[in-house]
Amino acid sequence: MRCLVTGAAGFIGSHLVERLLMEGHEVCGIDAFTDCYPRQIKERNIEALSAFSRFDFIEGDLLRLPLVSLLDGVDWVFHLAAQAGVRRGWGNEFVRYVDANVLATQRLLEAAVRAGNVRRFICASSSAVYGEAARLPVDELTPLRPVSPYGVTKVATEQLCMLYHRTYGLPIVILRYFTVYGPRQRPDMAFYRFCCALINQQPALVYGDGLQTRDVTYVEDVVEANLLAASVPAAVGTVLNIAGGVQVSIREVLDLLEEISGSRLAVKFLDEQRGEAHDTFADISRAGHILGYSPRVGLREGLRRELEYVVSYAYSLTPRFYPDWPLDYGFRPGAGEEKQ
Repeated sequence: MRCLVTGAAGFIGSHLVERLLMEGHEVCGIDAFTDCYPRQIKERNIEALSAFSRFDFIEGDLLRLPLVSLLDGVDWVFHLAAQAGVRRGWGNEFVRYVDANVLATQRLLEAAVRAGNVRRFICASSSAVYGEAARLPVDELTPLRPVSPYGVTKVATEQLCMLYHRTYGLPIVILRYFTVYGPRQRPDMAFYRFCCALINQQPALVYGDGLQTRDVTYVEDVVEANLLAASVPAAVGTVLNIAGGVQVSIREVLDLLEEISGSRLAVKFLDEQRGEAHDTFADISRAGHILGYSPRVGLREGLRRELEYVVSYAYSLTPRFYPDWPLDYGFRPGAGEEKQ
């Protein structure tokens, strides 16, 4: 199949592109390299993919690229590009979320209709659409009550996708991800920051009391769900929760990281942040029934793999790359050399 992946250099996108190429598909990847975290991280994510002759990469903004021509001959569209982050998006920042999440999606949908050859359009959504659910676990019929501007834009994105499905017959599948983690995770996300704190022998910064819970999903399971969504006929026109099936507190994650590493991890508790639900937990029975989806990687193994990746990445860097790297964005470059 000829595939187009937006957000191809990002955390999930780079894993998806890698899997598609390994299975013999042709891939056109698009990424805008937005400034939400250092460009070098995304470049590293796709560095090895350049060896594939079946991979074309385009740097550009979905609001400006000639999408109709780029979609010519494309069978599967995986739309992962978005402005992420539930804590941001308030005030003047909201326009960035509208542009990247709503307007860009509408433009891509319009181009897919005009191209006329797209056989599956998979759109990445988020558990953020549910907000603070009254009951857990949440299924796909749970009312959508987002508590962040980001969540609001993902609701709008979903509505646009289903509108184009009903009006033009575009073969849409919407996947709602629940806290995806693993190697290449964004450096502003909690598990990555915890791993960095561990190897730097610094306190892990936790917003709130650490008793909040998450349904966490290993990135390989998310990639598998995308491939199933692209190939299973019954998936068209559906919205599906994609999660790990395990509800875990932040404190439990920290304890598990200590156990895996054999090192003590101090914790510093900070004020709660706006835009975050206290608890998330998904009912994934619909994805299991329609796609045959079942998460395969458990939390202990997934955390071990992510910690191993962060350690290897830390020791591959030198201070010249990020001389002013802030603590919230990960390990201190060169910290490994100081401890040797």
